[in-house]
Amino acid sequence: MLGRTAAKPGRRTGRRNKDTRKGGRRRDRQARRGDKRDAILAAALEEFSTGGFAATRLDDVARRAGVAKGTIYLYFRDKESLFQELVRTMLSPLVGVIEAAPLQDLPIRVVAQMIVDTFVNEIYPTRRKDIIRLTLAEGSRFPKLAEFYYREVIGRVLPVMRARLERAVERGELSQDALARFPQLLVAPALVAVMWNGLFERFEPLDVRKLMQAHLDLLFAERSAS
Repeated sequence: MLGRTAAKPGRRTGRRNKDTRKGGRRRDRQARRGDKRDAILAAALEEFSTGGFAATRLDDVARRAGVAKGTIYLYFRDKESLFQELVRTMLSPLVGVIEAAPLQDLPIRVVAQMIVDTFVNEIYPTRRKDIIRLTLAEGSRFPKLAEFYYREVIGRVLPVMRARLERAVERGELSQDALARFPQLLVAPALVAVMWNGLFERFEPLDVRKLMQAHLDLLFAERSAS
């Protein structure tokens, strides 16, 4: 009886070790799947940025990612779903930060500065601007891309900004309601900067930070002077 009793801890230890090994292998598989998925997304962004959405083939994405074409379908349905996931992973988190920020408690110039800083620091110097450029270039030809980008990014940020700008008018922070009626004016230079970067940067580099600061100075000059 003592022998049988002494054997039980060993069996339990063996099961724990076996479970630990299984758990480790499962985590390894999940990590490898995550790595492949990330490689496919990175390759898709490169191909989209280089050749455009229409010209990009999944064969090219697979080749650049170092996987078989069939592997892509284990993660993504088609090119459109690749684009959608790029938007979700690269831009949606920034949208969430803006949505969650305590904008009602901040002066409107500080809110505008926060939006500008997000663009200058987190979008323009990164590959995120390539997603915006791709949408601008291909959205008219592929309305579903534009629709998804609108829902996932613009449709979430615009109401937040409009509400805060309307509140600024009510509080007297803004002397007239043009910005509240057209919040697009606040980010218009950002779109200009993205387009300029793709078309004319090699001829005349653009200081985006100074451009955006000049824009804020123009928007808020009247209020600052009063």
